[in-house]
Amino acid sequence: MSTRESSGAEDPIIESRDQLVAPMQAGEKPKDAWRIGTEHEKLVYKRDDFHAPSYDEPCGIRDILMNLRDFGWEPIEENGKVIAMKGEDGTVSLEPAGQLELSGAPLENLHQTCAETGRHLSQVKEIGERCGVGFLGLGMWPDKTREELPIMPKGRYEIMMRHMPRVGSLGLDMMLRTCTIQVNLDYSSEADMAKKFRTGLALQPLATALFANSPFTEGKPNGYLSYRSHIWSDTDPHRTGMLPFVFDEDFGYERWVDYMLDVPMYFVFRDGKYIDAAGQSFRDFLDGKLPALPGEKPTASDWWDHLSTAFPEVRLKSFLEMRGADGGPWSRICALPAFWVGLLYDQTALDAAWDRVKHWSVEEREELRNAVPKHALDTPLPRGGTMRDLGKDILEIARLGLSNRARLNTSGDNETGFLETLDEIVASGKVPAQRLLDKYHGEWAGDIKRVYKYSF
Repeated sequence: MSTRESSGAEDPIIESRDQLVAPMQAGEKPKDAWRIGTEHEKLVYKRDDFHAPSYDEPCGIRDILMNLRDFGWEPIEENGKVIAMKGEDGTVSLEPAGQLELSGAPLENLHQTCAETGRHLSQVKEIGERCGVGFLGLGMWPDKTREELPIMPKGRYEIMMRHMPRVGSLGLDMMLRTCTIQVNLDYSSEADMAKKFRTGLALQPLATALFANSPFTEGKPNGYLSYRSHIWSDTDPHRTGMLPFVFDEDFGYERWVDYMLDVPMYFVFRDGKYIDAAGQSFRDFLDGKLPALPGEKPTASDWWDHLSTAFPEVRLKSFLEMRGADGGPWSRICALPAFWVGLLYDQTALDAAWDRVKHWSVEEREELRNAVPKHALDTPLPRGGTMRDLGKDILEIARLGLSNRARLNTSGDNETGFLETLDEIVASGKVPAQRLLDKYHGEWAGDIKRVYKYSF
């Protein structure tokens, strides 16, 4: 989740609707300026007994963050607590229960993206060796109860954790027990944004299937292949889901603003602290009638904060965020941006991908979204075939898009090699979660602790 820093820069009061549309408009970039931002989270555990380290314990989350100074990272603090580290490769931050996230820098090609991922994992592994800590690439804690997990000292998390049980039964699981990989991508215009948004949203169930990697809850199979994805179905209906309005002909920045104004607030950030505004209305805030700050009107930063509190399958800020994938190991961290860049950053590929899914109805897209967490690539498609069949077609389109981009490394290789791990998944028909279940029922003999041997 976002890391907020206080800024001394002027923060204008929002006086007009144009200011609400401005962040999305400001995201428009010519194609040669499009970049790739990759975010990935990992579970942190102590190797001696597999517990999730607290913030303050020796070699806990704070110490892991501070050890990153040896690699040139600088701390970001909130109320005297280090909550993130910033550096040339982006930001390393802590999630609610101490999951460690790299929010990578905006990069030109996938070779750079995968190199960045490699640097980060190398750094945290070295710190792990010092501290007796390991890092696990899964979509969800395989064995921990909520009560066994620590809570990190970040103000927005405290507010969100109070609010989550009011609006859904699984929101605390989302915060405390899950990990994801996410890709952030650019657009050139409002029309380009809309087409990429629709294509990405329609194909998000396929990404969920390919990356499904969360089949265990509290040490036992949970009946799902991506339980992380299922969790989002009962987190908060006001800020999650497949957003049918995105597929309307008139969808654009204005419709997104209307949607965000209807998303209930979580907080307001003032003087380095988070003020609880959970469930209150940004529309009231615009009128100076927010109960949490009576008489005050929002600033541009307040609106930017609010844009970060919706969690649909694809999210728009000043870029598009693809949000459907479970966390995983190094090869799949590199594969997710390859998947989406191949589909969305080449016009021929984008047109072909949209043609493949544009005929699905709202109900059909919703059915896929609901079925994929359990069935992954075996999910039936609306008009014949399975998600595995779609995967074959879409990976060919993504490969075409990456080939057309012709971004080469120093050895002369283009970016298509980053799709190979997904090719193998589709060819076998087995997603990562199914391979873990095979091990659990086979060589592990039901011992979930064996999963820790598959850490980064």
